[in-house]
Amino acid sequence: MINLGYIGMWVYLIPLFTVWGLYIGGKVRKKRGVVRARDEVLEAGLIEPASLHPVINHNRCLGCGSCIEACPEQAGHQVLGLIGGKSNLISPTDCIGHGACQKGCPADAITLVFGTERRGVEIPVVDSSFETDVPGVYIAGELGGMGLVRNAIEQGVQAMESIKKVKGVGSGELLDVLIVGAGPAGFAASLSALESKLRAVTVEQDSLGGTVYHFPRQKVVMTAPVDLPMVGRVKFTETTKEKLLEFWQKVESDTGVKINYKERVESVTRKGEGLEVKTTKATYLTRTVLLAIGRRGTPRKLGALGEELPKVVYRLIDPAQYRAHKVLVVGGGDSALEAAISISEEPGTSVTISYRGGAFSRAKEKNRRKVKEAEEAGRLRVLFNSNVKSIDESSVKIDEAGRIIDLDNDDVIVNAGGILPTAFLKGVGINVETRYGTV
Repeated sequence: MINLGYIGMWVYLIPLFTVWGLYIGGKVRKKRGVVRARDEVLEAGLIEPASLHPVINHNRCLGCGSCIEACPEQAGHQVLGLIGGKSNLISPTDCIGHGACQKGCPADAITLVFGTERRGVEIPVVDSSFETDVPGVYIAGELGGMGLVRNAIEQGVQAMESIKKVKGVGSGELLDVLIVGAGPAGFAASLSALESKLRAVTVEQDSLGGTVYHFPRQKVVMTAPVDLPMVGRVKFTETTKEKLLEFWQKVESDTGVKINYKERVESVTRKGEGLEVKTTKATYLTRTVLLAIGRRGTPRKLGALGEELPKVVYRLIDPAQYRAHKVLVVGGGDSALEAAISISEEPGTSVTISYRGGAFSRAKEKNRRKVKEAEEAGRLRVLFNSNVKSIDESSVKIDEAGRIIDLDNDDVIVNAGGILPTAFLKGVGINVETRYGTV
């Protein structure tokens, strides 16, 4: 006799087991995919984060995946992933310093750090309020290690919130704040000061946008929605340099925020209860100073014979000017790769990238992929583990792992990063330290 109750039980259990099996199978496949992605990154040597990045305490990590869900870059990359029930930084070079993972972690298991044990990063000493070890002098944005547009804007606003709490701000004859720089951090700080009716002056040695202004034409500027003082929520998610600058110029015009362009700071010294700031055009007495300058004002040079020749430049403005030229690009970061890619697309060009490392470990995966495609198409040549030895009017000599290569050459573009304005900072009295994977 058939036990109908027994059959009924299996009618419910079989679908349940099927769903459970599919769930477990999916988890196993996902775990294998994460491990495979990590191993590919290790094999390629892409292990050095470009800037601020997470260090995960596995003793605290709950394995909940909140950090993975919080990461804005996770949609297009395997930045973070679970291995052995714990979160891991899977693709360090795809981490661009949002810091959202730390905010999303419910167990306080993530610390954001600069540098690694292998590669140190020079950072000025600042406290949680963005004040340096010189009372009244604050730092925000790229100079403090925050090159990402959104993070720099947020730091500029946060630094101004700290400055507004300084004793004496809003009273007396001194300026409340002198803002140095009109890049993302400085521009946001200037708007915040205007919104709060502070007595503020902003000086900028170049143009609105700071480092962004010097990006190559049509460079895609990766941003995320951010709150801008006097404007509200800005919902850019991906836009070009030109569109972002056009937006900022409109904000400048609509709000009436005043920026003194072509004015460079020469010194900052203590004077009475405030600070005396001397520029190329004036002398200001102010209660506080916010340094929102970039790290790339002084390009890092190669030290190669012939580097002083006019054909050697330190940034790309327009790829079209190199049409039908033989071009050498030096560097391994995003700026170098983007320059090489864009020039290689011009008719008749011959482009070579020379990089001292064995892999483009500091560049975004998208740029690495484009370089590989250009190399396979014969538009681009990559020389790893190489250094430029000498440059003359019609050629360059490159040492590639002990082998000297002589290349015909019309132009050299050096994208080897910038030198921190250490002399200026030390002149102000600000200490600079090298971080090796420390906060």
